Amino acid sequence: MQGSKTLSRGKILKVSGPLVVAEGMGDAEMFDVVRVSGQNLIGEIIEIHGDLASIQVYEETAGLGPGEPVVSTGAPLSVELAPGMMGEIFDGIQRPLEAIMAKVGNNITRGVQVDALDRTRQWEFVPVAQVGDRLVGGDILGTVQETVVVVHKVLVPPGVSGVLREIRAGSHTIVEPIAVVETEDGGRRELPMLQKWPVRIGRPHAGKISPERSMVTGQRSIDTFFPVARGGTAAVPGPFGSGKTVIQHQLAKWAEADIVVYIGCGERGNEMTDVLLEFPELTDPRTGESLMNRTVLIANTSDMPVAAREASIYTGITIAEYFRDMGYSVAIMADSTSRWAEALREMSGRLEEMPGEEGYPAYLGSRLAQFYERAGLVTCLGQERREGVLTAIGAVSPPGGDLSDPVAQATLRIVKVFWGLDSALAYRRHFPAINWLISYSLYADRVGEYMDRHVAPDWSALRALAMRLLQDEAELEEIVKLVGFDSLSAGDRLKLEAARSIREDFLHQNSYDPVDTYTSLPKQYRMLSLILRYYQEGTRALERGASFRALYDLPVRDGIARFKYIPEDEVDHEADRLDRALRDQVGAILPQGVM
Repeated sequence: MQGSKTLSRGKILKVSGPLVVAEGMGDAEMFDVVRVSGQNLIGEIIEIHGDLASIQVYEETAGLGPGEPVVSTGAPLSVELAPGMMGEIFDGIQRPLEAIMAKVGNNITRGVQVDALDRTRQWEFVPVAQVGDRLVGGDILGTVQETVVVVHKVLVPPGVSGVLREIRAGSHTIVEPIAVVETEDGGRRELPMLQKWPVRIGRPHAGKISPERSMVTGQRSIDTFFPVARGGTAAVPGPFGSGKTVIQHQLAKWAEADIVVYIGCGERGNEMTDVLLEFPELTDPRTGESLMNRTVLIANTSDMPVAAREASIYTGITIAEYFRDMGYSVAIMADSTSRWAEALREMSGRLEEMPGEEGYPAYLGSRLAQFYERAGLVTCLGQERREGVLTAIGAVSPPGGDLSDPVAQATLRIVKVFWGLDSALAYRRHFPAINWLISYSLYADRVGEYMDRHVAPDWSALRALAMRLLQDEAELEEIVKLVGFDSLSAGDRLKLEAARSIREDFLHQNSYDPVDTYTSLPKQYRMLSLILRYYQEGTRALERGASFRALYDLPVRDGIARFKYIPEDEVDHEADRLDRALRDQVGAILPQGVM
């Protein structure tokens, strides 16, 4: 992707925090990577006026002064894509933190240069393509068993096509040629396992497909009420302490994704430390191995240079696209895009650009859109048809949980799913603290049609009834505050009781309980149908003269409340038993002579 260009050599004119202005850079291009000063600090050109280039530097600029050299590398900021990424922890510009620690110790010294991926490690390459095959970009050359759970598919780079003349099985490093392709113009192109790709350019695909299936997460409030489609986009806004990180951990562990890319974008150092310590300890429920065997972590804490926050977002999405191109389902978690937006605001201010709302740059929305639009369910490049999935979930941290914050509002205009976290629910220990009155999913109707066909024919109807009960509960609680609970009719009391059961027995989920931490779609259906069956049977019983107190005291309600802790293999048997008990007990409280 790099091509040959004249390397510009200039010198620093001024330094303003992470912004460096250099003169003599007339031959450079936008987004070229440059090396700043004799310390070789890495930076990226973000604005050019004549021979003046504004550079955002991804390392600490203290001590730099006018006159120091600036040299362009002639290439845009790119990531290295090859076996060796799984289980790694990178910083925002794909420097491996463990390799840096081995080289310079616990503190990252300025200007340190380490290869993103190990050039010395041997990988066992198993060819899939055969000599004489006609190949195009995206075709699979062969495979490498990268971890015990991830088979890395080595692809022909986009834009390369021709006839395969050589392919070399066996142990190779990522820079050794493993194939030779005779291109259309008669030249020979050697292909190593290593590819490089500019982070600001989305990797190409053959076309996007409209998603209809949900990405199953095992989290009831998400899967049943506010589903995110495979290849969709979701935002998790909420104040500090409302459970954003817990939700992302649960999604990383349980979501229907082959690969997880987790970006700690400007999070506090202690929060990112928790992630780095917890993820290696998490067991992948599907394989029994460490979750890190299918996870890439990008750690960019709040005390690192702000400019690297933007790079970390693009680095993460490019790595995710690369695995998507192999035909995998990839989930990318960005925590949090608010920190990235704050970095954009600081750089915009130093560039003296016209500010938008609350000082954020006017292009905030377009930058966020550029990130989220790279998600999707796509047809991958290559002659063999395969589909890849990239689902993007971004946490938003508005000050004080204020959803009128420009970052939250810009995000909500882009994403299709909004999981609004509520600190009041979190304080009541109701997790996940997703507020059902303000959250929404624009995929719900399409996903509901799929659920009606493949899970239960009345899935959508049950969901609609449950949502209506929760909304009615909010209105009735206002009446109760004014005139008291005793003034309500028996039907309204039953409504409140059914809504309470939905909240406490269905929406509340214990992520630390081995059974309750994950709920399959069939179990979610049986749980919700039991709760709503109680409401429907109770409504009919009230019409026939039964008392609300008798309905309230039914013994079967304890079984319904504890149903969430029933193991998956006992769900159908227990649900059928509770269903029979509910009918019998409701029948027993009807006045004599009423059937």
